[in-house]
Amino acid sequence: MVGLMLFVEGLEIGLFPIGEMMADALARKGSLFWLLTFAFALGFSTTIAEPALIAIAGEAANISASSLLIKNSPDTITSFALGLRITVAFAVGLAIVLGVLRILKGWPVYILIIGGYMVVIVLTYFAPSAIIGLAFDSGGVTTSTITVPLVTALGVGLSKIIKGRNPLIDGFGLIALASLIPIIFVLIYGMVMYS
Repeated sequence: MVGLMLFVEGLEIGLFPIGEMMADALARKGSLFWLLTFAFALGFSTTIAEPALIAIAGEAANISASSLLIKNSPDTITSFALGLRITVAFAVGLAIVLGVLRILKGWPVYILIIGGYMVVIVLTYFAPSAIIGLAFDSGGVTTSTITVPLVTALGVGLSKIIKGRNPLIDGFGLIALASLIPIIFVLIYGMVMYS
């Protein structure tokens, strides 16, 4: 607990201000391409390094192999776990890009959330039952120790600069999207891998 507390404190002291400064610098320069590239890279890199996701992906691969949903070999298990991590990380990167665009354009967050969950409901109907729990868990796992402080810093930094934006709503709107989009991608990943 002490180690986790010090880790989170270090993120708040060191990385939270960096996220805000980067968002501020990129938004002031007016380069949409670099802002979106930074947003994707931030979402992808923080998620791929997320300790909880690494643990869940490894465990999901082992369970899938023992249930004979995938081939029970070390290479297949490793490949499944890595594929799951990359899928979730890509989804979070895409979610952050979508969230940044939402902040810039002023789109209401509830439309994206409701639309996203409608897609989740439809995909849940078609997805194999073995992947559904994992898909919903992956949404929660992605918003953990590393990802939340950095993504929130980006959202807060952007929403402070752009007039008419609320740092509380827009900063945490990014987290909501980062929880939702991985569910969609993992459901699709399960349809592909378990077919």
